[in-house]
Amino acid sequence: MPLNARTDDIFERERASWYADPVSAFDAWMAGQAFKASSANVYRAQWGLFVEWLDVKRVNLKTVDRPAIEQFVTQLDIRKPQRVRYLRLIERVLDHVRQIELASTNPARFIAQDGEAPWRDARENEPTGFLSHNERAALVAYLFSPIGDLSAGQRWRESRDRALVGVFLGGGVKTGEAAALTVSSFDWNQPWLTIEASNSALIRQTRLAPFAVALLDQWISERKTAGLPGDLLFPSTASGRIMHKATMLRSIDAVTLAAGIADSRVARASPQTLRNTFAADRFESGTVPEQVGQWLGFQQDISAHRLHRAWERWKGEEIRERDLAHAKHDASLADERSAGKSGPE
Repeated sequence: MPLNARTDDIFERERASWYADPVSAFDAWMAGQAFKASSANVYRAQWGLFVEWLDVKRVNLKTVDRPAIEQFVTQLDIRKPQRVRYLRLIERVLDHVRQIELASTNPARFIAQDGEAPWRDARENEPTGFLSHNERAALVAYLFSPIGDLSAGQRWRESRDRALVGVFLGGGVKTGEAAALTVSSFDWNQPWLTIEASNSALIRQTRLAPFAVALLDQWISERKTAGLPGDLLFPSTASGRIMHKATMLRSIDAVTLAAGIADSRVARASPQTLRNTFAADRFESGTVPEQVGQWLGFQQDISAHRLHRAWERWKGEEIRERDLAHAKHDASLADERSAGKSGPE
């Protein structure tokens, strides 16, 4: 048999494996890539989300086309740079899957190059919302409340979710960063959390608030007791799988609801809200925006100053609302006193 015929057969079998089980095929492909463990975990989560979406749409890697991929990226509730990362991953994988075909058949290739594509209509920055002082205090109080009588599986998940909220609120991490954190990311002797990145120049450390350190101490102890495998700091399952963003959002919603702050808020207390509140707490303590920006992972000081200005505006509005509430309360008390004096003896 000619060499090129054998090669074609190998490629055909490999493509068949991608079409039959794209998740397992992706894991096998990842094993041959020179990715850091933290980056590989993020890529697995991104690919898993894409495959889940394909299943819902009843599309596979053989039939997926450009409109379908563009629709997937457009519906992601993330910033534009993160959408680009999804596109680059899909493009790279499909290049591999279809490597003996013409490169122009890759439906992901031209989406990123289309300057007018709908997926570009993503916000450049997440909404800037903060927890009030009372909401933050109530949330932290709940995080240290007794867990109660739960099964072993429920207990470690509750402990994990509380620590997860802790690193958002007390460390300012992002969802993708939290998913990729490993046990070694946390320094037991210092209040630091290391955020890994595929680009070594982007690796950073964030200074954890004391309550976040305590929560992580408790969680790692609980994690060891539960005998969870792997190195991920916040595994999704007892088998050690990575947490998807949707799972994180559900976990945070459950914690904020149990803490009693969800019902009183108009906007959702999202991971971004908690991240912003981390910054607000640092601004309140007098930390300069540039330092806060470094802990948050901003690449430009202008981003930190923009967040600082947003916090100052929010703080002014909160003070005005509090003063108005106090004025209404004082007026109500004055009316009651006046009515008491004018009433019958």
